[in-house]
Amino acid sequence: MSSLQTSQCNMNQLQTSSCCRKNSDPLSMNDFWLEVENIKQMHGSDGEESGSSEPSTPEEGEAEADWLQDTGLSPLISDLNPTEDNVLILSTLTRTQTAAVQRRLDSYSRSLRKRSKQPARDVRDVFHRVSRTNIVMEENEMDRSNRTEDPNVFTENTPKSPSSLHGHSGGSDVYNMEVAYSDQAAFGHNEDCKTAWQPESLPHFQIQKGRLGVTRVSDLSSSDMKQVPALALIELTALCDVLELDLKRNKAAKRKPTESRLFGVSLPALLEQDRKLITNTQVPLILQAILNCLEKNGLELQGILRICGSQARMKSLQQRLERNFYAGLFSWDDVNPHDAAGLLKLFLRELPVPLLTAEYLPAFTAVQKISDLKQRLQALNLLILVLPEANRSTLKALLEFLRKVASHEKCNLMSLWNIATIMAPNLFLYRGSGVKSQEGGEKQQAEGVAGLVMAMVHYQDLLWTVPTFLLSQVRKMNENSTKRFNERRLLHFLRKINLDKERPEKNHTEPCKQVKIRASIFVKDSLAIQLNEGMQAADVLKKFQEHLTHRSWQMVSTMGLIKCNSSFSFSNLELYEVGGNIGEHCLDPDTYLLDLYNANPNGEWVIKPSPPSTPTL
Repeated sequence: MSSLQTSQCNMNQLQTSSCCRKNSDPLSMNDFWLEVENIKQMHGSDGEESGSSEPSTPEEGEAEADWLQDTGLSPLISDLNPTEDNVLILSTLTRTQTAAVQRRLDSYSRSLRKRSKQPARDVRDVFHRVSRTNIVMEENEMDRSNRTEDPNVFTENTPKSPSSLHGHSGGSDVYNMEVAYSDQAAFGHNEDCKTAWQPESLPHFQIQKGRLGVTRVSDLSSSDMKQVPALALIELTALCDVLELDLKRNKAAKRKPTESRLFGVSLPALLEQDRKLITNTQVPLILQAILNCLEKNGLELQGILRICGSQARMKSLQQRLERNFYAGLFSWDDVNPHDAAGLLKLFLRELPVPLLTAEYLPAFTAVQKISDLKQRLQALNLLILVLPEANRSTLKALLEFLRKVASHEKCNLMSLWNIATIMAPNLFLYRGSGVKSQEGGEKQQAEGVAGLVMAMVHYQDLLWTVPTFLLSQVRKMNENSTKRFNERRLLHFLRKINLDKERPEKNHTEPCKQVKIRASIFVKDSLAIQLNEGMQAADVLKKFQEHLTHRSWQMVSTMGLIKCNSSFSFSNLELYEVGGNIGEHCLDPDTYLLDLYNANPNGEWVIKPSPPSTPTL
């Protein structure tokens, strides 16, 4: 009976896909609704899940409290005095971001007044309570000695004008990450370059590179990335406020733990057991294995992802995987690619917490209401940065695979839109939420979430970029976190002022500077580089390769990185910024090093090999 249902399913899908190709509408939603029906049939055959509950909307005031907790500002609504860290977080924010924080505090205060409780404090009061004057004085001293003032950092004496924002504009195909997205929206930065949402012809955006280059998520250390989600959430909220978009977050649904080891297991639990086998695993090994199987045998197969596999075979495969996967006894050689595609979608649907998280699934859905494509991508960029690391890495692996499927469209007849309409229900139909039928506004919502999946696949390189203005705020937080206003710090600060008075005034237009770049992994000595305004990171790597070619420096073979009798690819080397106001930062080859030195004079530069890709079972 199961085989008969599967055959009927495959015939229906082939007939539907044939009709889609005959129709002139390239954005047909037939694949979407067919996938919804397949999911309903599978859920019906498995029965209703027990022990799970629907995601719920927080009560009035609770949403604001959760938001302040996630942004690291929860002490502002407690009876405790705000800590220095809270004040320093606020001091890094732009005016638009600070206004978003104040709106959440005001909303929380209104809910408290309804319950006859003492309201939360005002953000402006916090700045004055914890020696803000001293903080600003020391920051200004640092800015004068190290670099010009950052236009994105909020200070009461430095207003930001619309004209200064328009100075960075550029054309409609330029994607600006230097200025906060909320400020761009608030000051009409994109009014002259509106980009309509047209899924059939997605435009190409060029990231506007500043003097410090572009930073990907993988370029930052884990300690630095831990600070990004809170700042990204504040910026996302500020952007939605400007766009008058209601940003709602659900509370995670409760679900009883499963006895399964693979399917229906949370991503953190999967990664915890995977790391016992392979350390530093970022994507669940079972998902990596499924994707590898599909890449090996399914990329050129017609209807891959569209045609559902046999339910009986998938059930058998699932049981065998549970028994044998971690023992290394399961072979993927004879797995039908359509069955593997079914396992992929089943894995995503069975996650106890959706891949886009229960909290932010409504936010992802709401992003479709943003008409301007560039602003929609800005919101998606921030949402991806807000995701937990496990979800973000897993989503990235999925989208990279989907892009490979789309690149073989001529063979598999799967366009990017087809892929998006099929995968959207598996990402957005969680525990009965999302789009259920074609009636009313639900059809428009279905097209919207499919468009979001399409945009995430097409623009994934842009979306996994840390905006320059956020990285600037991370640097400022790292600088401020080292400043403790105690006796020792105060004495050190006073001593620094006296020393600075004795030194000649620093010339910011200094044409060159000599620095040493450590490369101790490869050689016993450091590399001296004369910095000038045109020196870039790529130039340093080139000079380092020339030194290794023309000088017989002793390699460190005991590190296991270079074998004495084996060749080594110096093209895999990267220049890293370490210490100072950053943990560790892999530099863009186009980074201008004199500007980087001025931005982080206390950091050092290290040449290291690129990190290896995560191995799989």
